[in-house]
Amino acid sequence: MVTRTMKPPTTITVLLIALAPMVSTAGCGLLSFLGIPDTTAPTVNSVIPSNAATDVKLNQSIKPTFSEAMNPTTITTTNFTVAAASIPVTGTVTYQNNIATFTPTIPLAPGTTFTATISTGSTDVAGNPLAQNFVWSFTTGTSVAPDPSTPAQAPVDLRSAAGFAVLAGSAVSNNAGATIINGDLGVSPSATVNGFPPGVVNGTIHAANPTAAQAQLDLTTAFLDAQGRSTDSQTLPGNLGGLTFAPGLYTNSTSVLISGSGPGNNVTLDAQGNANAVFIFQMGSTLTTGPGSQVILSGDAKAANVYWQIGTSATLDTTSIFKGNMLALTSITLKTGATLDGRALARNGAVTLDSNTITTPSP
Repeated sequence: MVTRTMKPPTTITVLLIALAPMVSTAGCGLLSFLGIPDTTAPTVNSVIPSNAATDVKLNQSIKPTFSEAMNPTTITTTNFTVAAASIPVTGTVTYQNNIATFTPTIPLAPGTTFTATISTGSTDVAGNPLAQNFVWSFTTGTSVAPDPSTPAQAPVDLRSAAGFAVLAGSAVSNNAGATIINGDLGVSPSATVNGFPPGVVNGTIHAANPTAAQAQLDLTTAFLDAQGRSTDSQTLPGNLGGLTFAPGLYTNSTSVLISGSGPGNNVTLDAQGNANAVFIFQMGSTLTTGPGSQVILSGDAKAANVYWQIGTSATLDTTSIFKGNMLALTSITLKTGATLDGRALARNGAVTLDSNTITTPSP
């Protein structure tokens, strides 16, 4: 038998063995440190949403993960694009820890196929470009939802205003006799209440009295609370018709509409089995519903836990079925036959009614 004497490893060999795992994760930066030129093209290891994914939520950020550290100055909206039928999606691009993130400026269109492209203008830190454009596609659904790790929103405390089905600053006017208010009706600082009777209030009318004045103060506090929330806010589309929302905080700086044809005339709020889930919708200007539109509650959602913070005024069109607490800076109008399971709370202007039923929601 021949006996071979193994030579002890050299210092360089030991060093390279020790650094091998680091080379695989740190990439060309370590190779450059060792004086070894990096000529390997980077690749895309994974993407969110996955290629050919369906029912993607409308506020989904698009995220490719690269095989190595990239040159951040090349990860831009020029080299990372998203488009639907060749129409570019506007958005911002950030890069951190080998992950690029494209965040659309507004929610993606529902039921639409989008194509994301990482071009060969994207390079690693050694200047190596992708060998070819990386392209993948996905299709949106109709839902909008925060990231599952997002903390839940706390309810907006209405304080004494919670006892009112209708509260106004300048007047409450019933333009037809068939209106029924299940809860208190209040107005302050004005004392103007028109059309009751023949309208029916199954509660107490508070006109320019201390109870109404305190309720207006509490409404202002609640309005400012709802308006001032910003942590973990999601972008709210301009038209909610046909969409489904999970609990959370949603913001639109201008006006919001609920309108469409068929199911597109409705919006669904899905509490996903959590009866305490809170929905807060902020809009900088108006809220308007289309004729016959509906706010549909599902998954144990409660009208008492839905808050619509309205920057100016709200109008519920004829026969609309609406759910939640409406907190408007100016006025609220319910047209003929519209119903509200919630509260119509206007800080400065009037609440105008026409053959409506408004019911203060159960806790």
